[in-house]
Amino acid sequence: MLKKQDITTFLETNGIRHDDKVVVHASLRSVGPIEDGADGLIDAMCAYLNEGLLIIPTHTWDEVTRDNPFYDVRTSVPCIGTLATVAFKRADGVRSLHPTHSVVAFGKGAADFVKGEEKCGSPAPVNSCLSRLYEEGGKVLLIGVGHERNTYLHSVDERLGIPDRLNQDPFVITIKDYDGSTIQSPPFHTHFTAASDQCVSEYYPNYKEALEYTGAVKYAKLGNALVYICDARGMTDTVKRLWEKTDHDLCIRKEEIPREYYT
Repeated sequence: MLKKQDITTFLETNGIRHDDKVVVHASLRSVGPIEDGADGLIDAMCAYLNEGLLIIPTHTWDEVTRDNPFYDVRTSVPCIGTLATVAFKRADGVRSLHPTHSVVAFGKGAADFVKGEEKCGSPAPVNSCLSRLYEEGGKVLLIGVGHERNTYLHSVDERLGIPDRLNQDPFVITIKDYDGSTIQSPPFHTHFTAASDQCVSEYYPNYKEALEYTGAVKYAKLGNALVYICDARGMTDTVKRLWEKTDHDLCIRKEEIPREYYT
């Protein structure tokens, strides 16, 4: 069984600082048994990041849609797995008001970090929680999952202005905050790529070799799970370099990116 001390040791030996801002996506099943389960993982990471923030995505994009344009920060259940659901229910985290791509932040300054997400008009615009990892020098831990679950890369698309990433037919979402007050979102543009047969995130693994080569992503093990340890700035700068070299969309089908783009 993975102990809390094992989690602390993992963070310490893999270059995570106590003041880092760290986003975690995880398949808990891939890790194996954890002391106190998902809560134990959160507790151990929060204790280690005592001067930083633990940020767990609690996305609701599958529920908050054009046909159901409503998000309640207190009751809208995440659609992305056990860790998200456990984080959403905890009293010590602060959930953002982003209607489709909310996060729960734990730690000092959590409320300030998630402030203003109700003003987002797309999943991950500049100045959103995910996008600000670039300015903050944050990290992303993909525990037992790959880049197809690396939501931060959506923020890179938006930061770089990659074309054909957002639905051009927006709709307004009603957001209910912690006090029960309602807010109207700006016209909201969901993810949509006309040239792809599915969400482009399914093709973010195309970036894998480039991100490895530039050192933006390193690997370790936590329990039974392979962990991608991702540097937000490094990923952004690498993807920017790739798009400066390409003459076509790199994430609308499975393809190998030429090594000369990043070596």
